[in-house]
Amino acid sequence: MKKLLLLVTAFGILTGCKSTKTMTATTANQTKTQSTYWQQHVDYKMDIDMDVNTYQYKGKQTLVYTNNSPDVLDRVYYHLYFNAFQPGSEMDVRSRTIADPDRRVGDRISKLAPNEIGYIKVNSLKQDGKTINHETVGTVLEVALAKPIQPGQSVTFTMDFDAQVPKQIRRSGRDNAEGVALSMTQWYPKLAEYDFEGWHAHPYIGREFHGVWGDFEVNLTIDKNYVVGGTGYQQGEAEVKGNKKTLRFKAPKVHDFTWAADPDYIHDTMQVPNGPMLNFYYKKDLPAENLQFWKDLQPKTVQLMQYFSENIGKYPYDQYSVIQGGDGGMEYAMCTLITGKRKFGSLVGVTAHELAHTWFQFLLATNEAKHEWMDEGFTSYISDYAVDAINNTNLKNPAAGAYNGYYYLVKSGKEKPQTTHADRYDTNMAYGITAYNKGSVFLSQLGYVIGKENLKQTLKKYFDDFAFKHPRPIDIIRTAEKVSGLELNWYLTDWTQTTNTIDYAVASTEENNSITTVNLERKGLMPMPLDIEVEYTDGTKEQFYIPLQMMRGEKPVATTTKVLNDWAWAMPNYSFSISKAKNMIKSITIDPNQLMADVDKTNNTLN
Repeated sequence: MKKLLLLVTAFGILTGCKSTKTMTATTANQTKTQSTYWQQHVDYKMDIDMDVNTYQYKGKQTLVYTNNSPDVLDRVYYHLYFNAFQPGSEMDVRSRTIADPDRRVGDRISKLAPNEIGYIKVNSLKQDGKTINHETVGTVLEVALAKPIQPGQSVTFTMDFDAQVPKQIRRSGRDNAEGVALSMTQWYPKLAEYDFEGWHAHPYIGREFHGVWGDFEVNLTIDKNYVVGGTGYQQGEAEVKGNKKTLRFKAPKVHDFTWAADPDYIHDTMQVPNGPMLNFYYKKDLPAENLQFWKDLQPKTVQLMQYFSENIGKYPYDQYSVIQGGDGGMEYAMCTLITGKRKFGSLVGVTAHELAHTWFQFLLATNEAKHEWMDEGFTSYISDYAVDAINNTNLKNPAAGAYNGYYYLVKSGKEKPQTTHADRYDTNMAYGITAYNKGSVFLSQLGYVIGKENLKQTLKKYFDDFAFKHPRPIDIIRTAEKVSGLELNWYLTDWTQTTNTIDYAVASTEENNSITTVNLERKGLMPMPLDIEVEYTDGTKEQFYIPLQMMRGEKPVATTTKVLNDWAWAMPNYSFSISKAKNMIKSITIDPNQLMADVDKTNNTLN
């Protein structure tokens, strides 16, 4: 049985295996009622021969696919990502027609010469030794099976393919702007994911990825002078024949395999105490200042690894590599590719963000085409807090920049619900802010709703419960409900499925017999509980908390905080009393810590 199947069995996941005759009826019924989750499994073995002069390579792939679904499959799909880097591709046309094209792409694909384009050409494909029909449609290979794959069945696909590395434009490619020879990401025919929603064979237009977990064995033959880093563990020493060497890698329980290579890489290592070995690959011809930055980055990365392992969950692999390459920063299995000519703060920031993706993109692995905010947003949130912690900056709200980005998007009028498919946004701006900023605010504001400590426990439980399981939005909110004891579906609905906004106001005050009545107003459609701070003229402050009725409970508050009656959402107005005269009150403020994403803060304080 595959390693991943053993893993998911340990999680109590239905793998599609039939019950044995000796299984008792009670045990069988428990299995049916306690476990309905399944996921597919794939193992890759690839032999790759790279010509660093032509940037072309030949590949042989043996792929064992296990159908753990309850469905009979009569077709499969592969992603051929490199085909996006051809004039007239969907990525090319979309970049030239969107209102605000990514400047890294622009119209560059349309201008690629034949020896600069990317491609993956499948020469032959067999299912259990029998040739099967297939058709390349853009960045997707459509495959009609010779024989349907039954539930619980494993089949073997063997493939020969030729490929060419494109001139580096987006993430992948050769000879990037900093002179890195090969950034090899999304470079092989990759089987598409099939889950309870069906196939996810989306074209590669510019966004990110979704994959099937499994074990990889990759034998890479390349020029002997090239230094290679990336996913997996090298098996023994390189085998050198003539001007080439063969490197053998194994990578267990990953859903992708990435590598980068250059003859001028420096390779440094640093051990994380009780954690993985860190590898750093960067060009020796960087300016002296940048070379020093890469040295200084290494102990910071140790701290980042420790922070994420402590605050989300333990990193499960034995190595992680930070590699100069690509076109900015992008996360992959056991590694990231980042550009290296940066100021030190930027170098630490991009490393923090991409390293954090290991948890939200590679270990939890939401479907980024559909729920990109769960990956980008959660990563942005935790990396902002991590950088604040390791730099000892002690910011009041490390995620404040995310709130400001969200406010900008709301005012622009271009916001779409977070349920929008990643490729369907009108603008790159709206996609970016929705995924990164609004996604970050989702978590930060959730901490406001349920309490900071509950949020910390939610993140840890979310990781413990859903690592290696492709969680969906309902899974994070149900985890928060289990931790906090509160009902939170309203929060998930309004924040992610609508563009409803939060806007509460301190409308007025009235005094009667030295008792002041405070009148509040809900002006936005999205409901929230409220923290209220009243400052008195003598300099003292008093805290009030108004629970939201549909939460069916309250977050933990200090014993000195006065908990008021619930506010029902349909009621636009709410009043409470203070046992002091108006002239003794200096100010009344909604959300004094500004953790609620109220779109109009001008009415949040009454002086």
